[in-house]
Amino acid sequence: MARDSLFDQASAVVQAGPITTNEWAIRDVDLSGGRNRRTSERVISAMLFLCGSLSVLTTIGIVIILVGEATAFFVDVSPREFFFGTTWTALFRNPQWGVLPLVLGTLMITAIAMVVALPLGLMCAIYLSEYARDSTRAILKPVLELLAGIPTIVYGYFALTFLTPNILRAIHPDTNIFNAMAAGIAVGVMILPMVASLSEDAMRAVPGSLREGAYALGATKMEVSGRIIVPAALSGIVASFILAISRAVGETMIIVVAAGNRPQWGLDVLDEVQAMTSYIVQVFTGDVVRGTTQYQSLFAVGLTLFLMTLLLNIVSQWLVGRFREVYQ
Repeated sequence: MARDSLFDQASAVVQAGPITTNEWAIRDVDLSGGRNRRTSERVISAMLFLCGSLSVLTTIGIVIILVGEATAFFVDVSPREFFFGTTWTALFRNPQWGVLPLVLGTLMITAIAMVVALPLGLMCAIYLSEYARDSTRAILKPVLELLAGIPTIVYGYFALTFLTPNILRAIHPDTNIFNAMAAGIAVGVMILPMVASLSEDAMRAVPGSLREGAYALGATKMEVSGRIIVPAALSGIVASFILAISRAVGETMIIVVAAGNRPQWGLDVLDEVQAMTSYIVQVFTGDVVRGTTQYQSLFAVGLTLFLMTLLLNIVSQWLVGRFREVYQ
């Protein structure tokens, strides 16, 4: 029976005639879709490469413009006078080009912001990660992050119309209406959600087995938070701190509205100061002629600000690598 069946199948093939070229081509078609997937993957890879290249090229273009204009500025102004001078009167008839008052104003406001944002942000992160219930966290975290969506000019007017007259002058009546303290507090409130959110994410990434082991040894929740979770998430916490500092260094509108536009070589936080970003805004909104030394000073100040933030990013990468914890 098996032999007859095999004979019948062979006869049917002979009667059907030879297989044509088209039929062989149909049999060679890849029905799995692998060729189409490979093509789509190549297209997606090329698009992602272009996006990454665009960001790199944008950064390179910014650096080229800053360096080119700053080089023209340093042809007329000594780099020694610029980087080590303590008097900045760029828009006066007899200008002096010492950038240190602008750098000092920027650092003063940043330091005040860090005093406000870093401890409060870290405490908020510890509460949200270790103490708050899921229902409480689901409410508090979006409310906290809502602060990041408030326009910075609103923070500036908040500092000018509320912090200075109602709080700072109540403590110290001689406080200038424009001052570094109010601007620094407002910047600190603005960057607080960044510190809290990033630090809380780093803490929640710590494996739960570390918490369970500490609790099994009789540790309290505060001991677990301070001695286990924070050290284990230190790289992410430090990264959030550095990012917040970089954000504070580059802040513009709060400083323009609340801190004033008078460069000061001193540490009086209750007096008017000028930061690097506010000087750039002041010149761009004025009548400075393109190609003049005053115009080129914008790029020299911008290059200095760029180098400061670049240094912060390098330090951030080093600290993250230094304190990184790897868990299986």
